[in-house]
Amino acid sequence: MTSNLFTPITLRGATIPNRIWMAPMCQYSADATGPATGAPNDWHLQHYGARATGGPGLILVEATAVVPEGRISPLDLGIWNDAQVEGHRRLTAFMRGQGVVPGIQIAHAGRKGGTSPTGGGTLAPEDGGWKPVAPSAIQFNDDHAVPHELTVEEINGVVTAFADAAQRALDAGYEVVEVHAAHGYLLHEFLSPVSNRREDEYGGDFEGRTRLPLAVADAVRAVVGEQVPVLFRVSATDWIEPDGWTADQTVRLAALLREHGVDLIDVSTGGNLPAAGIPTGPGYQVQFAERVRRESGIPSAAVGIITEPQQAEKILTDGGADAVLLGRELLRNPYWPRQAAHELGVEHPLPRQYRRAERKAA
Repeated sequence: MTSNLFTPITLRGATIPNRIWMAPMCQYSADATGPATGAPNDWHLQHYGARATGGPGLILVEATAVVPEGRISPLDLGIWNDAQVEGHRRLTAFMRGQGVVPGIQIAHAGRKGGTSPTGGGTLAPEDGGWKPVAPSAIQFNDDHAVPHELTVEEINGVVTAFADAAQRALDAGYEVVEVHAAHGYLLHEFLSPVSNRREDEYGGDFEGRTRLPLAVADAVRAVVGEQVPVLFRVSATDWIEPDGWTADQTVRLAALLREHGVDLIDVSTGGNLPAAGIPTGPGYQVQFAERVRRESGIPSAAVGIITEPQQAEKILTDGGADAVLLGRELLRNPYWPRQAAHELGVEHPLPRQYRRAERKAA
C-alpha cells in the first residue's frame, strides 16, 4: 500500500524519508549556569533519541536561542557560542544513525524572554531573569516586564545573531534550519501591529513590519548556502482579525519568503496575545497551512491536534499541507510514526536492536 505520509520529500539537498515530523517543543532542561549553560545534556539526548527511534522523517529540536537574552527561560537551549555546539552534535549524530534528518529551530523570545520555566511572568534578575527586548516597549501582560525597545543598531545585531546561530547549527550537524517567527516571540512581535508600534523603517505598514523577518531569512540563507533547507515557522493569525496579524498577511509574507530563499512554511497560530479566543479542535490550524500552500506557491507543514494516522494521511491527500508536525502526540507516544505505518499498511522497519519484536511468538 502507498501512503502520502510515508512518501519522501526533497527540499534542496535534503531528502526527508517521510512526512511525519516532530515539532519543536521546549524542554526547559538545559543548565542555567556554568560552562554548560544552554547546551543540550543527557535529558535532551534521551528525549530526542527516543523520538528518533520512533521513526519520524525530521526532528526539529526545540526553540534554541541565538543570544542569551533570547531565551524564553533560563533553562532554554542556546546556540550563541561554540561551547554549546558539542552537545548539539550528540543529538544530530544519534538522529542520523536512526535515519532521521536532524533539524533545529533557532529563536529569539523577545518580550516573552526571561520568564519562569514552570510558567508565569518575567523573573527578577536575582532569580535568573533579565530585561526582555521587543520592537516596542509594550509588555505581553501584567506579569511580564515592560521590554526594552530595540534600537536600529540592536536590530542589526539580531540579524547577525541569527546568521551566526545558523552557522553553528551547520557545524553541529543539523541538516535543516527553521527560523522561529511565531507564538509571540521576537520576529512575530515585529510582524504584528499588536506588538509593533514603531514609527521607523521597522514598523508601520506591512513592508516595515516584515523588514526584520525578511532580513533574517536573507542572512540565514546566505550562511547555510544553497543545499540546506530553510523553514520558517509563523503564526498565521493573532486571532483578532482584522486588528492583529492576519491570515491574509501570512499568505502575502509566505510568497515573499519564497522569494527570499525559504523552502517551507511551518504554519501555527496565536501566541502574541495572552487571552485570544482560539477555537481549538482536531486539525484546527490546517486551514491556514492549506491557504499558504495554495495561494503562496510554497510548501507548508500543518500542526495542531493531529493525533490519528488516517487524519494525518487525509491532510496530505487533500492538499492541506506537504507534511504534518506532531507535538504533544509524540510526547505521549514516541513510536507514533511506526504505529501509523502499521495502521496504514506501510513497511517501516524497527531499529536493528528491536527487530526481534517484529516476529510474533509462535
